[in-house]
Amino acid sequence: ARVLLLRGWFGVFSTGMDSLAGQLKARGVNAQAIGHLAWRAQVDRIVKDKAAGKIGRIVLAGHSQGANNVIEMARMLGAYNIQVDLLITLAPFMQDPIPSNVLRAVNYYQAPGWGAPLSGDAGFHGSLSNVDLGSDITVTHITIDKSTRVQNDMLNEITAVARRR
Repeated sequence: ARVLLLRGWFGVFSTGMDSLAGQLKARGVNAQAIGHLAWRAQVDRIVKDKAAGKIGRIVLAGHSQGANNVIEMARMLGAYNIQVDLLITLAPFMQDPIPSNVLRAVNYYQAPGWGAPLSGDAGFHGSLSNVDLGSDITVTHITIDKSTRVQNDMLNEITAVARRR
C-alpha cells in the first residue's frame, strides 16, 4: 500500500501527520508525511508506480488545506481509473465532494467550527463517514491532527487497509 499524509498550509500546524507517519512505519506500513504543495507531483508518481505494478492499495489523508488536496488527488487519480481505497480528511474547508473512485472516506470536522460534513459526487457508491468532533473541547483546527482519538482511529483504518490481502 502507498499511504500519503498531507500537511496543511506551511506544514507548521500539521505535525500530527508526521507522528502518524512514524507510528504507521513502526507497524510496517509504507507511509509518508508531505507538504500539501507536493500533491500534484505525488499524483504523477502514483500513476507511474501503479502502471508499473509497484503499488497496490492507496490511502490518502490530509489536514486542513492538505485535506482539500487529497480530495483533488483522488479526483485526478480517477481520471486514470485508479481507485483510492481510503481517503481521510481532517477539517477541510469549502471542500469538494468525494469522487466516485474512492472506496471509503472518513471526514473529521467540527460543528460549529472548521469543516463540514462531506458528500459524494453523483457517481459515488463507496462508504462515507462524517465524524463531528464539535463537542470535544480539546479539539481545535490546529490540534485535530494531534488528537489521540483521531490518531488512533486513523491508525486503525489505515493499518486495516494496508494489511488487507
